[in-house]
Amino acid sequence: MDRFFVDANNIDLDNQKLCIYGDDVKHITKVLRYNKGDKIEICDGNNNEYICEIYSCNKDFVELDILEKIDINRESKIKVRLYQGLPKNTKMEIILQKLTECGVSEIILVNTERTVVNLDDKKADKKFERWERILYEAAKQSKRGVVPKLSGIMTFKEAIEDMKSNDINMSPYEEEKSLGIKEFLASNDVKNIVDKKAEVKVGIFIGPEGGFTEKENSVIKSNDISSVTMGPRIFRTETASIAATVITMYELGDIGNSF
Repeated sequence: MDRFFVDANNIDLDNQKLCIYGDDVKHITKVLRYNKGDKIEICDGNNNEYICEIYSCNKDFVELDILEKIDINRESKIKVRLYQGLPKNTKMEIILQKLTECGVSEIILVNTERTVVNLDDKKADKKFERWERILYEAAKQSKRGVVPKLSGIMTFKEAIEDMKSNDINMSPYEEEKSLGIKEFLASNDVKNIVDKKAEVKVGIFIGPEGGFTEKENSVIKSNDISSVTMGPRIFRTETASIAATVITMYELGDIGNSF
């Protein structure tokens, strides 16, 4: 069953009705060719999900009847906040799509010393509009309960400061040898935090195509962000982002578990 997100203000629970506006109207009526009586899933972007039946369609909106509320909570207590050294455009799109599927909570874009992409304000606005659409479509496809947040673009210093609000922080670094990501996540310090809190913010800092410089990694480690290795092979930035998120969600979250 296809899924769509609807602003909570467009949901009338008293009358068991809701309306869809915007680009999704064309997708529902022209692409999917849904008509009156067809059923779809609706999410309000805050973990509330409904099975709905189309009541009427026109070019401006689709009106639906709410048939039932779904009790499945698809979001993990592990809120991964992925700090991504700004990569090239094609890699950025892969990162956004796949991290959404993996369950990431927020993606923060960061300018680092080896960042090669330079976005001025006009270009950034257009890029962010497209990137947010990618997040939205990926959230629909993967049946997320929320659409991940896209933030930035931060400086390296701002990102380090922002990470202080997380409960757990780590940064995969290709020159790291002594501490593996699995070992770090299995440590008593990490497990104690996860066991005690209803919701846990985990910050993961990933470098751009060229990785972090030694100076940046020293700053990272001096700010209580654990430098970890992903293993003996070198990952591309987009692979490192996805792999680190999946490992984290497997070790601490809901990937691999029944529901």
